[in-house]
Amino acid sequence: MSENINYRQSGVDIDAGEAAVERIKGLAGSTFRPEVINGLGGFGGLFAPDLKGLQEPVLVAGCDGVGTKLKIAFAVEKHDTVGIDCVAMCVNDILVQGAEPLFFLDYLALGKLVPEQVEHIIAGIAEGCRQAGCALLGGETAEMPGFYPPGEYDLAGFAIGMADRSKIIDGSAIRVGDAVIGLASNGLHSNGYSLARKVLLAEANLLITDYQSGLGVSLGEEMLKPTRIYVKPVLSAMDKFSIKGMANITGGGMPGNLPRILPAGLQAEIAVGSWPEPPIFELISELGPVQREEMFRTFNMGIGFVLVVPEKDSARLIEYCREHDFSAYRIGRICSGEEKIVLDNL
Repeated sequence: MSENINYRQSGVDIDAGEAAVERIKGLAGSTFRPEVINGLGGFGGLFAPDLKGLQEPVLVAGCDGVGTKLKIAFAVEKHDTVGIDCVAMCVNDILVQGAEPLFFLDYLALGKLVPEQVEHIIAGIAEGCRQAGCALLGGETAEMPGFYPPGEYDLAGFAIGMADRSKIIDGSAIRVGDAVIGLASNGLHSNGYSLARKVLLAEANLLITDYQSGLGVSLGEEMLKPTRIYVKPVLSAMDKFSIKGMANITGGGMPGNLPRILPAGLQAEIAVGSWPEPPIFELISELGPVQREEMFRTFNMGIGFVLVVPEKDSARLIEYCREHDFSAYRIGRICSGEEKIVLDNL
């Protein structure tokens, strides 16, 4: 007669899972807003939104993940920043509609649950939530033996925000002559990593630990820079400027994202060279080589978020963003034409 088999022998360690929950309770608690009415560990997170001042509240939801940037975290064995990326990819998306992020949920799936590793990942998520001003209300940590290689995991997130229906920003107010303002990225953010990894690691055979003089850091440090979160300065700017449209520059770059907010019969002319491009993009372009058109279709190229405002507001908005430690540039204008962007000087 064979011995009894338990869940742990099949690869799922319930004790490790409980230890991980204890480690992350304080991290989640550090993000709580007054509207959170229960702690971490329940079957569902409870959130009582403050509806004062909202005539017609509308919930805005977004979901995204970190993608193959996680491969860099695995290689470097550094897991405390990808959580920021996960939050950023979601909250920046719902910000486009003018929504304030209220709370965030994460989904972490891994082959073997190591409490210390989970704590590092959730620490990054908590930091992202603090930057965005939203609560880490809950999530799921799924131990799935045999599904992921040792040390690897997948990470996705879900953000819920709210906006007053009359103040939702959808691009419909954009007109000819409006200015296009770009907020700087700090590098790759969380898009295009399949191409970046192929060029830099597979084709050029660079080592993730190599120091790159042009970058000022190792390749791994550069590629793990977390995505910028634009929530607080943009929400603040919405109270002071007439922002007609916004776009989060993620997968597909500016050509794939900015046209999504343009009304029929309008296009955006973008002056390439009107902002500084982080050196990581030049490195990828030269080592590929990768054509400039493909670079702009894949990467953010130094602009992580776009605002469309009346021309008369552009200079003051740029100064306002810079006062809040976000570099901003006037990168183009709205013209008559097809619903697309034209990249001048490409």
